[in-house]
Amino acid sequence: MTTTITDVDVFILRGPKDERPHWVSNFTVPTANEILLRVRTSDGVEGFGLATSYTDATPILNVFKSGITERLIGANPLAPERIYEDLFSLTSKRLAHEKGWGREALIRISAAVDVACWDIIGKMAGIPLYQLFGGYRDQVPYYVTCAYYRDGKDLAELRDEITELKEQGHKGFKAKVGGMELAQDMERLEVVRDVIGDDLELMVDVNRAWDLETATQAAEALIPLRPRWLEEPLRWADDRRELKLLSQRTQIPLSAGESELTSYGCRSMLEEHAIQILQFDVTMFGGFTEGRKMAALCELNHVEVTPHHDCFIHAQLVASTPAGAYVEAFTNPERDPLQAELYENPPKLADGWLTLNDAPGLGLTLSEDAVSKFGERVL
Repeated sequence: MTTTITDVDVFILRGPKDERPHWVSNFTVPTANEILLRVRTSDGVEGFGLATSYTDATPILNVFKSGITERLIGANPLAPERIYEDLFSLTSKRLAHEKGWGREALIRISAAVDVACWDIIGKMAGIPLYQLFGGYRDQVPYYVTCAYYRDGKDLAELRDEITELKEQGHKGFKAKVGGMELAQDMERLEVVRDVIGDDLELMVDVNRAWDLETATQAAEALIPLRPRWLEEPLRWADDRRELKLLSQRTQIPLSAGESELTSYGCRSMLEEHAIQILQFDVTMFGGFTEGRKMAALCELNHVEVTPHHDCFIHAQLVASTPAGAYVEAFTNPERDPLQAELYENPPKLADGWLTLNDAPGLGLTLSEDAVSKFGERVL
């Protein structure tokens, strides 16, 4: 008998209000704003998926409330390519307009559904997804994202923050820049490098704030600090072409991809030879179905895979491929309470390495307490 999807539960997960918000160069980041799908099958297997949103999630929730899950009931979760194509194709169909289903919302939903289907596939196969996807290794390096802007935060507070993270045993540190004049940001980066010393990795994340000339000046100024990479340095309007131009002016590896809307945008970056590190997010677009294709393209084009956010989910993909480099961790529960609390069995983070669980599928067990604490049921 064919396995089918019988039930889909939808939750919005929100973190508490940040009384002292964390800023990047040009926007504040929410403590949590994710859609959680719990998908059950006729065989009694449950899988889950997440969709990450940095903007108001209401348009995504409205798509669920207006009937999109009807397309999933009765579908075979063991055919993720077919389900993903069906959902993604709605972005080009009249039905989406008639229903009021926006393109970005549909892309987020198709990603979350896809992750849940692959979780089910791994559970039914009895093996973790990283093995199903290729099984290259069972540990991956991680880094912590830090040095956010906050009201009143000075260099002394920044030094205290990085000192605490270093004492916790982390080996990679990604610092936020782009929200101040270049000279001030360089002072901040010099503090981070001074605290972590010469042997640990420093990554620099601009969140698309600089024009090409500023990015060129910054790349030159950064050379003494030896960054592992320079992330999304250029403003959105022409960043693919400007990334290529910047790559011709610096030896610092460039990274991007999290702000793309589809895997096709990531492919264009690879074709432009614009970046050395791709940072797509399977909870924002593509799911694992497209994520595996992007990882394969990276391997064939000598580009590293270092996905954005959700380290416990992305570790399955990074561990599966020789192109896998890092996952991104948010170890401060004030910044990201979901990483701290959403799972009963989070993978171990120690000495710069994430060790994957050997449980099947995503290998993660949702904490019902955390779902109740942060979640609001939508469907």
